[in-house]
Amino acid sequence: FVSSQVEILDWETKKQLCFLDKVEPNATIREIRLMFHKLYPRWYPARQSIKLDPKGKSLRDEEILQHLPVGTTATLYFKDLGPQIGWTTVFLIEYTGPLFIYFLFYFRMTFVYGLDERFTSSPHPVVNLACICHSFHYIKRLIETVFVHRFSRGTMPLRNIVKNCLYYWGFAAWLAYYINHPLYTPPSYGKKQINFAVIMFLLCEAGNFSIHVALSDLRRNGSKTRKIPYPTKNPFTWLFFFVSCPNYTYEVGTWISFTIMTQCVPVGLFTLLCFIQMTVWAKDKHCTYLREFKDYPSHRMPIIPFLL
Repeated sequence: FVSSQVEILDWETKKQLCFLDKVEPNATIREIRLMFHKLYPRWYPARQSIKLDPKGKSLRDEEILQHLPVGTTATLYFKDLGPQIGWTTVFLIEYTGPLFIYFLFYFRMTFVYGLDERFTSSPHPVVNLACICHSFHYIKRLIETVFVHRFSRGTMPLRNIVKNCLYYWGFAAWLAYYINHPLYTPPSYGKKQINFAVIMFLLCEAGNFSIHVALSDLRRNGSKTRKIPYPTKNPFTWLFFFVSCPNYTYEVGTWISFTIMTQCVPVGLFTLLCFIQMTVWAKDKHCTYLREFKDYPSHRMPIIPFLL
């Protein structure tokens, strides 16, 4: 093979940062990142965005130099993504917070409501049930983070962790404050409403877990190559027949059922925000599937069958 030369410029100033000589044509972007890291130790691979065009998308680690539209001398652009944090760590921090914050309100700590001993527990069974369901949801998320999820991108910018934690932790406190408040009133239709909501909640949680396992199985061998997800023998995965992101569909269903169970306005508002955010994510992922796979099922919708 004829060796290649790689010139790496700053994406803003266009100043040359380094010139890599005698690079193998079959070298991957990951290998080029490592070469660049040796010259600039402070910019570790996860912090680097390597592009063909200053305003273009970052090249993936597995892309090969000779398959890119470049000659024997390739000009690439570098952008510093800032300090990074691993996605596993991100999720563990995000999901552990709501779990423990909720308990502060459930056990009615005196510094929260400022009450005497008569109000240390709720007379409504649904309050206990809500705590169990909320805890189950986040414990499930933690288990999935450790044992199920496989991330196509290993890290995210460290600065985003504050914003994400404010969202998850803040809403957990807001919901818990009202659900566990001494003035909280149970659902209008009593046990029927609560039992229906619990069944719906458990089905959606099972569905969400099933989809995460199915998506994880697509990358069982550690591959980061994107594949089209299809339904399996598990009935919960049959939602793939109709939507691209059934994990988000089930997640929204979980919070809708929690809203019905508690009949609490803040929970309803949180559910609405979840739906809006997950619709945005689902549409982005749906568009990516359509762009990358010519044979992608045309009848699928992003998040809601036949509608959205």
